[in-house]
Amino acid sequence: MTPVPFQPTLNAVLNSLSAIFLVSGYILIRRNRIQAHKTCMLGACGTSILFLISYLIYHYQTGSTAFSGQGPVRIAYFAILITHTVLAVVILPMVIVTLRRAWRQDFPLHARIARKTFPLWLYVSITGVVVYWMLYRL
Repeated sequence: MTPVPFQPTLNAVLNSLSAIFLVSGYILIRRNRIQAHKTCMLGACGTSILFLISYLIYHYQTGSTAFSGQGPVRIAYFAILITHTVLAVVILPMVIVTLRRAWRQDFPLHARIARKTFPLWLYVSITGVVVYWMLYRL
């Protein structure tokens, strides 16, 4: 299977959509719009799952892409990349637990973990776009 040249851009779009769904879902739950919140959070999950599938396929086919920047931007890139990567691993079980608690309608425990899951997931989504931008557009 040949890699799709626009796949990194697709991955950045999926990360962006995930971040938009997350922020929208947060705003909606603050306004007590529970069904709309649920829809947005499922949208964030869906776009994140599609991102992960696309990302794994792309990197299976192409391997990793070296960052060519030098100087301070190189340090910034790797600082962002390392925190992004570590938190991307950490966030997966947190998202699963958060969703499971909502599914079981255990809303006090859902809200408790969601307060931690939301900012980390948002960080991972946004820094995914930043890493793309620095790697392919900078």
